[in-house]
Amino acid sequence: MQDAVPVRLGEEFAAWAQILSEHQVRIERATQDLYSLGLGGSAAGTGLNTHPQYRDRVAQILSQLLDKPLKPAPHLMAAMQSMAPFVGVSGALRNLAQDCVKISHDLRLMDSGPKTGLKEIQLPPVQPGSSIMPGKYNPVMAEMTSMVCFQVMGYDSAIALAAQAGQLELNVMMPLIAYNLIHSIEILGNTIDALSKKCLLGITAKRDRCLDYAEGSLSLVTALNTHIGYLNAAAVAKESLETGKSLRQIVLEKGLMSEEALAQVLNLEKMSAMP
Repeated sequence: MQDAVPVRLGEEFAAWAQILSEHQVRIERATQDLYSLGLGGSAAGTGLNTHPQYRDRVAQILSQLLDKPLKPAPHLMAAMQSMAPFVGVSGALRNLAQDCVKISHDLRLMDSGPKTGLKEIQLPPVQPGSSIMPGKYNPVMAEMTSMVCFQVMGYDSAIALAAQAGQLELNVMMPLIAYNLIHSIEILGNTIDALSKKCLLGITAKRDRCLDYAEGSLSLVTALNTHIGYLNAAAVAKESLETGKSLRQIVLEKGLMSEEALAQVLNLEKMSAMP
């Protein structure tokens, strides 16, 4: 909650979009391990009492039904012992959930207020938030997202514990792994869909509030360092804080820079441009 150099609201959202796109790639990469099937290993991975063509035929039929390149595992005993493919997918979901929590908390902070918080954006009011304060609403979609993501993280911890609880060729904890992983996929997918439709698509920017923050931040003095020197910049910042005058006004009053040069240095568009 400290003054800092300006960033563009659009770039903030673009960063979130990039984060989620990268998670999609990670999840798709993790699911590749699920295409290797341990079916046909029988009780111990030796394939005892199974038809010699069972593995190949089942993988072929399932590939057609699911439109996925499924194939028999190269070593059935290893496939039966290790739950690593499921742990990998669960971990990718947990990773996504962690960033979704971070983004939902950012949305709540940026929408805080309207008078005692930042109020840089307006989230769609989904429901009344208080029975005693008329007109109040809470960022319920962002809060819901955090709660679901916490649940997904809990499922991931349970999956990790269950995956290491097998002995030799048998892991009796597979039902827990399957249930938690499937439920994680379901609730996290539904949550992201609901957050998009009922929150993200309806966000509006508080343009005047954002501009006031950007122009009023003492950290803009950072851009003056190379033009008026660190000591002068520090003195300007101190006087601005004590008097309430803007950095621009003080610099001009002291004759440290011309109005034209100062306009170039304190150009918010230029300062906040991405490389």
